[in-house]
Formats: sequence, structure tokens, C-alpha cells
Amino acid sequence: MIVIETHIVPTQKIPIRIQEYLVEVFKTIPTKSGIKKAIKKELIFVDGSATTTAKMIVGGEEITLYQSEENKSLKRLNLKLEVLFEDDYLAIINKPAGILVSGNKFKTIANGIAQNLKPSLQIDTCKPKPVHRLDYPTTGLLLIGKTKSAILFLNKLFENKEIQKEYIAVTIGKMNPLGIIEIPVDEKESVSHFEVLKTVNSKRFEFLNLVKLTPKTGRRHQLRKHLSAIGNPILGDKEYGFENLILNGKGLYLHAARLNFLHPITKEEMDINKEVPNKFRKIFSE
Repeated sequence: MIVIETHIVPTQKIPIRIQEYLVEVFKTIPTKSGIKKAIKKELIFVDGSATTTAKMIVGGEEITLYQSEENKSLKRLNLKLEVLFEDDYLAIINKPAGILVSGNKFKTIANGIAQNLKPSLQIDTCKPKPVHRLDYPTTGLLLIGKTKSAILFLNKLFENKEIQKEYIAVTIGKMNPLGIIEIPVDEKESVSHFEVLKTVNSKRFEFLNLVKLTPKTGRRHQLRKHLSAIGNPILGDKEYGFENLILNGKGLYLHAARLNFLHPITKEEMDINKEVPNKFRKIFSE
């Protein structure tokens, strides 16, 4: 069977029945009735074993949702990924453009990551799991957990905003050198800082800017929405760009360039950088 999604349960104050807990946890099965059907078909496993609707969840469990046996013809995903850091607890990879991090598609980072990493020798080893998301067209640094405890700790770091992320984007139009964008996203508080690193003239777009972005909140598509809202959409953004300024065929010019955090197990400072793809440099080369 092929893994669709995995989830590490945070500590629960009160034990809860599995079909109640899983409502809206898995994107591919958001309803209680769907969860019950998947359990009966033995597509939901807890800590490596098929579960039942009577299972009580207390925290620390690894819950895995598998694909139906109807798709036996699907082969193992052969996906070569660049690994920038790896130890027994976590890894950091360079996500290519044009691939989902996870979901109900066969070709995802979640389905292809295990073959790129060494198995963890820790007692709570589990299937490697991305602990945050990057959009389908976005490139750059993606953090992977390799043990149950590491995944729980990393999730907590994200919740407490103790992981600093920096992105590099190419934006369209004239911009202030520095700025803070505080426009709600999905009616939730959202804050993004930006700094223009370089600007060049463009016949079609007037100005193109190389911009460092530091999100202080983590809303879906936050940076793309924020830049579009101030009139400086990201180059190649077909969803939030302006109709007469869409660049086709080159993809989205948004790159997750830096991660900084304390390793949840060793407590060492992790400061990992990945340079932008060549298509960025070509625009700003002198």
C-alpha cells in the first residue's frame, strides 16, 4: 500500500476516540463518515498496525492513511531529491518546483523522501515526514522529521514561531526598500517583512525586484497574497498575479532560501541556506 498522509498526535488532555480525533486531520478524508469507512477498510494504521473505531488516542501515536488496494499497479516513486542536511532525527531537503509536498497524488515529496534518506536508528523511528508545506510551484528548503519525537518537537517549534524562515522572490513594479505588510489572510492576523536586495529595469514589467521575505505568521499563500495586495505580485504567479503581467512558462519566482532553529534533540543551532535557482540569477546578472 502507498502512504497518502501521516500524522503525529500531540499530547491530548483527555483521551479521544480515533474517528472523532481524525475529523479534518487528513485533507483527503475530512469527514467522520469517511474516517469510519477508511478504518473498516483497514486503510488507517496506528503505530504500524491497522486500527479500529474503538481506538482511544492519547498522544504520541503515529497515524498513517494508506491508499486503497485498488491501485496495486502503482509502482514505487523514483524521485531523486537533494539532501542538504541529515542526521538520525531530521533532514532538510531542497524541494524542486512542480511537485506537491503531500496529498492524494502519487508523485509527492512525502511518497518519495524515504528512499533519499538513511533509516533512523532511534527507537521511535518512523516514516520520514515533511513537517511544513511549500506550495506546488515553490522551490527551496523543506524540513523533514525522521522520528516521532523529532516530529512532535518540530511541530511545537513551528507553533511557537521558533523556526525562522526566509524566502527570496522576484517581484514586479516599484517597491519601497523596506517594509512590513500587515494585511489579514483568510481573516487571520498575518505579518510579512520585506527587503529589496536589487532592482533592474524591465521593458515589459518596468521594474523587477530581488526581494528577501520574512514571514512572521504562516498563513496559506501568505507571501503571494501579501505582495499582490501591495501591488507587487511575484513574477510568474498565475493565481495572484495581475492579468496583463503574467509570465508564462518559467514557473513561480519564489524560493525558500533559509531555515534557522535550534535542533530539537541536540540543541545545536541549525542555519541552513540554499541559493536561488539559476532563473533568478539570470534576471539580475550584470
